[in-house]
Amino acid sequence: MAMAEIEVFGGGIFGLSVAYACLRRGVSVRLIEKRQIGAGASGGVVGALFPHMPDNWNDKKEFQFQSLIRGAEYWREVERLSGLASGYRTAGRLVALMDVREVALARMREISAREHWQGLADWRVQKAGQYPGWEMTSPTGFVVHDTLSALIAPAAACHALAGAIRALGGEIVEGETEGRGATASVYCTGYEGLADLSSAFGAEVGKGIKGQALTLGLDAGEVPQIYGDGLLIIPHVDGTVAVGSTSEVDWSSPDQTDDLLDALHERAITACPALRGASVLRRWAGIRPRGARRAPILGAWPGREGVFVANGGFKIGFGVAIMAGEVMADLILNGAADIPDSFSVAANLA
Repeated sequence: MAMAEIEVFGGGIFGLSVAYACLRRGVSVRLIEKRQIGAGASGGVVGALFPHMPDNWNDKKEFQFQSLIRGAEYWREVERLSGLASGYRTAGRLVALMDVREVALARMREISAREHWQGLADWRVQKAGQYPGWEMTSPTGFVVHDTLSALIAPAAACHALAGAIRALGGEIVEGETEGRGATASVYCTGYEGLADLSSAFGAEVGKGIKGQALTLGLDAGEVPQIYGDGLLIIPHVDGTVAVGSTSEVDWSSPDQTDDLLDALHERAITACPALRGASVLRRWAGIRPRGARRAPILGAWPGREGVFVANGGFKIGFGVAIMAGEVMADLILNGAADIPDSFSVAANLA
């Protein structure tokens, strides 16, 4: 087997996006996944891509914005190369405003969004009821509608990216863990990789947080996703609705669902009555990687020349994956990249 220039370990969204970005720059890439593509948290069912609040702007929010705004073009090209659908749609998002304070704050954020989103997307306060039957109950009668948010089918998107990687000449090896030789290695191995980092440095770099979600048999049409009260309600393009997610620091079984998901389902029905009576098609559970600073972990592995890390991204992994791939390709191939300081491995050791 010929030596690749870059070996990427991990077939979740970060590993796939890094491999794809490097291939687009003309280098040879081998991706090694010990299970199957999308076997971890990236193979979930929710797929919400949404921004941080547009006020108190910082480099993390700018990084996420640059990733989200590239979404439509990026996934269109991935689908063209692979011939596979990703389930991507620029759906927007509705957020119920629960009291007069939230309404006032949301109106101030309209101004921030106009500045920081550069006229490429909107954040607007509007009266509830513009999507009859598809809104979370709003005590104030107002909701925020942002047009930057999008949605994607996580597992399908992973397989579409894998198809694009193969179409560009990349090699994908499943069911193995050992490298076969490369000039640079990138570890994108989810919560298990965070445990490896923590062990290597004798400090907690991050941990795995369990999430449970479900898929309902309901064709909601081309309506925005809904967010509020810790719930995400996602109207997918395949005629299903995803509801998520729990957030469990303490867990024993990584892939078993339980009564916490039942409670989440009931809360979702109360919040959005349109879900009542929809059949449950799938119950899902998985472990999501969360860095110590709740931000992506992107950069060189300290003390190991030619070894890099792309991990973390708790709750925002798909939303920042495009830029994560690009900046990691910059770092690996050029030796420098515009990565926020708070994303480094060292920052997560502090």
